[in-house]
Order: sequence, then structure tokens, then C-alpha cells
Amino acid sequence: MSVTAAPGWGSAHLAAIVPGAVALAPAEQFAVHQVLVRYAFALDQRDLTALGSVLTEDATWAFTIAGRNDLGPVAGRAAILEFVREAIDAETDQRRHNLVNVVIRSADATTALAQAYLLLTSNAGGRANVIATGFYTFRLERSEGEWRIADLFLGTDNAW
Repeated sequence: MSVTAAPGWGSAHLAAIVPGAVALAPAEQFAVHQVLVRYAFALDQRDLTALGSVLTEDATWAFTIAGRNDLGPVAGRAAILEFVREAIDAETDQRRHNLVNVVIRSADATTALAQAYLLLTSNAGGRANVIATGFYTFRLERSEGEWRIADLFLGTDNAW
């Protein structure tokens, strides 16, 4: 029996994200989107160097699994990379973090707030399955000409 969240469980968290102006040129909006895509690819390819390159030094990650179990925050790039290393060492399948309906909710020249849905798939034994759905909230910072993830919140609709 799998653990699932109640319908609409994430509404309170999502409603707390107040949309604002997106004062970024299209090229900068694309750059923000690319950081999120690079994040997902790094996880799927188990590439900790690439993952580290999209995080700020003091990044934080927090999770709510199935709308019930809170994990984190995991604070700092090094701690996040160790957390991910332990998770991927336990995986025996190929995961794909599909980020869909990506939207920049507010942004200026140095900070962006983005959200996306997660469709986490797994291919094990030649069979592809959806193993989790949920949503992300990302706060990104721009420094030294690069956008990086400063804060990440992941809320999943089910445990796996």
C-alpha cells in the first residue's frame, strides 16, 4: 500500500508564493529555465559535479513527502551533494526527473522564483513507470553572471 497525500494538499504552500513582476528579458528567463533543466539532468545522470554547478554555496533543500513527512532542510552545497550521493547509491533503476509546467513567478536582475511540477519516472527491468508526482519551488540567485539554485522545496504527492 502506498502513502499518498490528500487532494489539494500542496495548495497552502503554493498559495504562499505570491506572483510578482518578472523583470527579465526573454534570454534571462531562458537562462533560469536552463538551470532547472541542468538540475534535473544532473540528478538523472548521477553527475554530482554538474549538480554542484547549479547550486549556490549556501543552498538549502527541503522536502515534504506525500504531504506528510518533512525532510530537511539540507543546508549547504556539500551537504546537498552528500545527501544526493547517498540517495543515488541506493537506486537500482534509471530515474528521470521530468519538470513540467515551469513558470517564473517573479524575478529581477538578481533573484528569480520559479515553480514546476515533477513527474518522476523510473525504468527498471525494461519497464517504465511513474513513481512520483509533485511540485517544486525554486529560488534562484544570479551572481558572477550565472543563475544558481539557492533554495529548493519539493513536495511529492506520494511516497515511493
